[in-house]
Amino acid sequence: MRIQQTIAALWLTVIASTAVAAEWRDPNTYFFSPSFGDLTEELQNAKDQGKQGILIMFELDECPFCHRMRQAVLSRPDVQAYFRKHFLMLHIDIEGDVELTDFQGNATTMKAFSAKSRVRATPVFQFYDLSGNPVKRGRYTGATRDWQEFVLLGRYIAEGANMQTAFTRYKREHKNN
Repeated sequence: MRIQQTIAALWLTVIASTAVAAEWRDPNTYFFSPSFGDLTEELQNAKDQGKQGILIMFELDECPFCHRMRQAVLSRPDVQAYFRKHFLMLHIDIEGDVELTDFQGNATTMKAFSAKSRVRATPVFQFYDLSGNPVKRGRYTGATRDWQEFVLLGRYIAEGANMQTAFTRYKREHKNN
């Protein structure tokens, strides 16, 4: 009897582990869009796909908050689905020397684009409209508390609430939604 209970407990652990693992999907594949580093081309892609704009995650390899966002938030299928519906998502290494073309068509590097965008801490989530302009109140610095707050940030921009109120107020008003 004792052996059967142990085996049953092991099976439940395996099943529970599999269910948790199934909820995680690689953000590089399922959250971020593949990019050749031409932001003017990405704007056109976003327009062609009917997106509301572009979301760029400015990050740093050694940033523990960036890693937490990738592992606990951006890896969730529900988060990925919501953001893919509304935005085209890219990521930029703020210390990267990789060449890119900015929204105005100028050649630059990830590092220079980050500096021009005044990114000093990571992660920074910056929303851009379909003209390549930063969205009003569309910048969030740091990791969100959890995945629900990150989705709420997406809703805040997608619904246009950023044009009327600050995100902190929006969060209070939509606390239970």
